[in-house]
Amino acid sequence: MQVSFISKKSFCACLLSTIAILCGLQHVGAQSQHKEDWQPLFDGKTLNGWKSLGGKAPFTVEEGVIVGHMTKGTPNTFLVTEKEYGDFILELEIKIEGEGSNSGIQVRSHLDPNGNRGHGRVYGRQVEVDPTSRAWTGGIYDEARRGWLYTLDLNEKAKVAFKPNEFNHFRIEHIGNELKTWVNGIPTAYLIDTLDPTGFIGLQVHSVPNELDGKKVYFRNIRIQTKNLKPKGFPKDVYVVNLTPNKLSRFEEDAGYRLLFDGESSTNWRSVRHEGFPAKGWEIKDGMIKVLKADGGESTNGGDIISEQQFSSFDLSFEFKLTEGANSGVKYFVTGSEQTSGSAIGLEYQLLDDAKHPDAKMGRDRNRTLASLYDLIPSNKDGRARRPIGQWNMGRIVVSPDNTVTHYLNGFKMLSYKRGSEEFRDLVAISKYKVWKNFGEAPKGHILLQDHGDEVSFRNIKIRELK
Repeated sequence: MQVSFISKKSFCACLLSTIAILCGLQHVGAQSQHKEDWQPLFDGKTLNGWKSLGGKAPFTVEEGVIVGHMTKGTPNTFLVTEKEYGDFILELEIKIEGEGSNSGIQVRSHLDPNGNRGHGRVYGRQVEVDPTSRAWTGGIYDEARRGWLYTLDLNEKAKVAFKPNEFNHFRIEHIGNELKTWVNGIPTAYLIDTLDPTGFIGLQVHSVPNELDGKKVYFRNIRIQTKNLKPKGFPKDVYVVNLTPNKLSRFEEDAGYRLLFDGESSTNWRSVRHEGFPAKGWEIKDGMIKVLKADGGESTNGGDIISEQQFSSFDLSFEFKLTEGANSGVKYFVTGSEQTSGSAIGLEYQLLDDAKHPDAKMGRDRNRTLASLYDLIPSNKDGRARRPIGQWNMGRIVVSPDNTVTHYLNGFKMLSYKRGSEEFRDLVAISKYKVWKNFGEAPKGHILLQDHGDEVSFRNIKIRELK
């Protein structure tokens, strides 16, 4: 009998080859399973599984693509899935014609049968397709309900993602309360919202002016995953709009955010005039910290409150709700070194009912209106940034390490300036603040919520220190 021997080297080579084959088979199996998790939403030939709602703009199928035809004289039209979805990952490609046109992708949306004069109106979250110079593609709009939830003013780096007159790839993850979007692989928006756990998916043809009549929007390669969902990571420097009251997500905690108001207690806050929280004039109830109505004067009731800690560079967000005719403010770089009988001195993000409070018409160039740098720089006049009195608004103040300061309102950039710059000092010199040396240039200071004698509520106050 002849016995064959294999060398140790040959044996190892064979073993590695076998392992590689087995791993390859396992990888193929995993890929196959991954592919099986995706389901097409469009068969490439018909509109089976879809229905048209809202306006009368037609949808057709041309060479394996869904084509929406912009039509003058009709409201927004939506081609929506007959099925509703909860958690999913959706991918598709979109191309749109016409400068100034617009489209979008509805997610977890619904139909109000009484809207649009009884013809029905689609409402719910929409992922924006915006080929205009504004470049908010991938942002999140709440169609026919709350308006903008996430503009790309909050993520300006993503404004370059969209390619005009080309097919653009969209990825939309809607898992639990979290909605994340990508355009051509670039992360664009991150929203955490508590409304609508389920709803239909829809493709929008926007209402258009006469000059866009006949233009088209194209949708193709539409597929969805509803099981074995594996969310992609998101950059830590992308801002999250979190509408869950007084609660941070794990992503926000990992990014360095913390709550300045826990929804239940006065922890982190004290009176600007003395140690401890004011005994009157403020109320903490139902997840809100509220300054109570008094006589409309500065600090004549409970007085202003300030954060226990001082901050230098930071990203501060807060939700606020005004009552009719109310006046208040969120101040920053408050040191207490200025001697005043009224409200403490600091840079102020103005909170105001512009329509009913006389302060809106005072100052210069409307620099005392909502979201202005009070008495110094007027805010963006875009009316879409402002929500009606009695609704929650989201304010945001970002102070970068280079002393650049930006005010946001409901995702809209309202103004930007640089502390200590020549332009800033020139503005101070012609303002009410000129009597205080080096106003607004302290290296650090407290955050302040103002008591101006009007009822104003706050919640979702969170901060991240920047380095």
